[in-house]
Amino acid sequence: MIILKSKAELEVMREAGRIVALTHQELAKAIKPGVTTKQLDEIAETFIRSMGAIPSFKGYGGFPGSICASVNEELVHGIPGQRALQEGDIISLDIGAQFQGYHGDSAWTYPVGKISAENEKLLRVTEESLFKGLEKALPGARLSDISHAIQIHAESAGFTLVREYVGHGIGQNLHEDPQVPNYGPPDRGPRLKPGMVLAVEPMVNAGERYVRTLEDNWTVVTLDRKTCAHFEHTIAITEDGYEIFTRM
Repeated sequence: MIILKSKAELEVMREAGRIVALTHQELAKAIKPGVTTKQLDEIAETFIRSMGAIPSFKGYGGFPGSICASVNEELVHGIPGQRALQEGDIISLDIGAQFQGYHGDSAWTYPVGKISAENEKLLRVTEESLFKGLEKALPGARLSDISHAIQIHAESAGFTLVREYVGHGIGQNLHEDPQVPNYGPPDRGPRLKPGMVLAVEPMVNAGERYVRTLEDNWTVVTLDRKTCAHFEHTIAITEDGYEIFTRM
């Protein structure tokens, strides 16, 4: 069941999204060679709590971190730990914050120092794919119009879309209906309506689209161990388009 949010609920979610965006800004300043993913996690938790919110991910399904920190071939759900970033790495930081009972959710993939031209293209195209999808987030459009636009842009650049993980509705629950795939034909699924709040999140691989989960039962990596990127915004469908709640 898709839950449409009231104006009052949207106002709270707008603040949850703002807190997530500000947390990204704090972490972006800290990303450099030698920093551990655990240190980034500690910065995020401290900042989120200082804003009167709580980390959405901590304890969610037993997840031990406040953020997901996924490096290079790690796609999503990387557990923060003692891994130190190195020059040339890329790191995807997925951040959620719960404010007054409502969640915001955003992921971004960052370069660590100077990265390869291939990884620069991967990050650029994945971010572009997100916004190509959002261009279709209009009242009266179909949900899969977003999915199709993401797929066309990423694949036309020579990359692949992960299919096992998708975007989602969001509100009082971190994951709500509907699911928002990053692939598929247009003009399918429910019509978009004002009050829908969605987390749209392309996950793009440099190599084949296949992934697997490591023995920690959380970290998802590319099967061919090539790099991958993850970009996500929480948006609300409005009367005449969409609003990004997690804009940085």
